[in-house]
Amino acid sequence: MSDPIRPPLWFWLVSGLFLLWGLAGCYACYAQLTISESGLAALPAAQREAWLAMTLLPKAAYGVAVAVGLLGTILLLARNRLAQIAFIVSLAGVIVQFGWFFGIYGGLAKLGASSAVFPAIIVLIAAAEIWFAGLATRRGWLR
Repeated sequence: MSDPIRPPLWFWLVSGLFLLWGLAGCYACYAQLTISESGLAALPAAQREAWLAMTLLPKAAYGVAVAVGLLGTILLLARNRLAQIAFIVSLAGVIVQFGWFFGIYGGLAKLGASSAVFPAIIVLIAAAEIWFAGLATRRGWLR
């Protein structure tokens, strides 16, 4: 098996941005899953109600999405082609999490259209991670 082609500088820059995104996601998940009663009480009523209504499945999906997304970035930085699979699993977690919020919970009707903006950004970035890992594999940057 031949050595993969050395990736350009922009590969490392994009991968570094994905790493920062993944770390921020893990921090946000941890902060939300461990929120105190006083922190929960400080949330706007609609957000507090949504959080209290969230079942174990979307919470677990959130954890999987961010943890496996971060793993995907680490694999990307290690130039391992399994990064793309990790990013696909991460996107599946995102879909389950937001599927619960927008589908089962009816979050759009309860929190308004602005509640869809950040989830849309998250889905787009997750899709971009999958695409980028595929590009890196096709170009021979990952082994």
